Amino acid sequence: MQKSPLQIARGNYQPKLPVALKGNVRVKEGAATESVADQKEIKALFPHTYGLPILELVSGEEAACPAVNVGVILSGGQAPGGHNVICGLFDGLKKLNKDSKLYGFLGGPSGLIEHQYIELTAEVIDEYRNTGGFDIIGSGRTKLEETWQFDKGIEICQKLNIKAIVIIGGDDSNTNACVLAEYYLQKGCGIQVIGCPKTIDGDLKNSMIETSFGFDTACKVYSELIGNIQRDANSAKKYWHFIRLMGRSASHIALECALQSQPNICLISEEVEAKNQTLNDIVDYIVNIIVERSEAGLNFGTALIPEGIIEFIPAMKRLIRELNDMLANNEEFAQMGTDDEKRQYVKGMLSPESRELYRSLPKGIARQLTMDRDPHGNVQVSLIETEKLLIEMVAKKLAMLKGEGKYKGKFSAHNHFFGYEGRCATPSNFDADYCYALGITATHLIAAGKTGYMALVRNLTAPAAEWIAGGVPITMMMNMEKRNGKMKPVIQKALVELDGAPFKYFAAHRDKWAKTNQYIYPGPIQYYGPSEVCDQPTHTLMLEKGKKF
Repeated sequence: MQKSPLQIARGNYQPKLPVALKGNVRVKEGAATESVADQKEIKALFPHTYGLPILELVSGEEAACPAVNVGVILSGGQAPGGHNVICGLFDGLKKLNKDSKLYGFLGGPSGLIEHQYIELTAEVIDEYRNTGGFDIIGSGRTKLEETWQFDKGIEICQKLNIKAIVIIGGDDSNTNACVLAEYYLQKGCGIQVIGCPKTIDGDLKNSMIETSFGFDTACKVYSELIGNIQRDANSAKKYWHFIRLMGRSASHIALECALQSQPNICLISEEVEAKNQTLNDIVDYIVNIIVERSEAGLNFGTALIPEGIIEFIPAMKRLIRELNDMLANNEEFAQMGTDDEKRQYVKGMLSPESRELYRSLPKGIARQLTMDRDPHGNVQVSLIETEKLLIEMVAKKLAMLKGEGKYKGKFSAHNHFFGYEGRCATPSNFDADYCYALGITATHLIAAGKTGYMALVRNLTAPAAEWIAGGVPITMMMNMEKRNGKMKPVIQKALVELDGAPFKYFAAHRDKWAKTNQYIYPGPIQYYGPSEVCDQPTHTLMLEKGKKF
């Protein structure tokens, strides 16, 4: 396979590790835990894995470790650094015992069920060190929910003598990991399950998990693109760029990119919901900035829009909730032929308030709201082109203002969606180091006989040598939520906190960014050079830890 010079150089990069993971390791147990909410319900569902202590990995004495076979699964959407988790897992296993083996299940959780796998040897692993993507074994979104699926997993693990499974995924994937760990304990089959925190969306974090891997790299990729667009806008001086950014359930990506690039407008979904704003309120906010800039002769700018903002507009959120409940496993709707037939059916089933809102939406947007659901039964917000909707509504409002003599500028807009561009990028030094440490950490949790845990590495704003590794019980992060019309245990998503330091910094500066050109041009990710250029974590993480960027 032909490689670029950067691919070759990155293959030789040796990730930095916390001091505690460089030598022999022992597990130090902390206090017992409880779930973040719904303690009674979560404890009843997970009697064997509830209340486990937080773990820290510290330097220890050398101890003999028997060979162990481990299976690994990549689950959900891609995120930069996933390959390094697997590389760390492989290196950690071989360091503990050279006879240990690592098997990769192909295509995500379905590989476990369908018994599709490969052995990950040194020859395979060395081709994927410090690379982006999930192509080493592929990924998938199959949910592990049914007893027969768990039992099929037992079959292949017994055949390959696998004693532990590592699931690398987001909140839903790690919820699956916890369900699997609980079941295997109940069955007494001796199979451990460990999770790793993955998602570029940044919404898998809490008091113990400081950030999910991939968020750093993806935001740096998007911020480079935004900076390039802002340089172009400031050069041409005639276009408004509406940029929708991936992240359906939270606005962490939009906020981080705003902190890195300082656009004229950045919408934060959580703020929209907190202020009970309507779609028209959002349009008015954008229009007012455009008008004010035009009066200063600035008929151009950039606006960042979170992918999931439409779900945070309270009235829209109620409508989507009704649609999700209505369309969950609805065979009658699925068999309808025309869009008009479906539209009439939906209007007849909605509450009066939601029916009125649904009727007022452009047919294209209304149709997108009723398209096929994702595996969790939710509307696929990534298919809703909110940036185009806002451009259309803003243009109409500006035309009205121009007719009234209240706006004399020119409005010409371009739309963009940045999502897939960042999911498989070559991981930043931060993500390469973080992910490798997560893989090593998972190895030691397995060696210690732990199950139902998520590998964690924290103190991430310090140099890598000072990072702290350990494990957090997955049940600690859970609450009950409605999915597909039923209450289910899931890991609680972390939304942007409006009283948190990152949002407060943004809120204190956005008016200045709106009125004048305060653009920052971050440029491409740097892999070689001074640490302050190459190894820095996200602005979000720095602000959360009380540090300047």
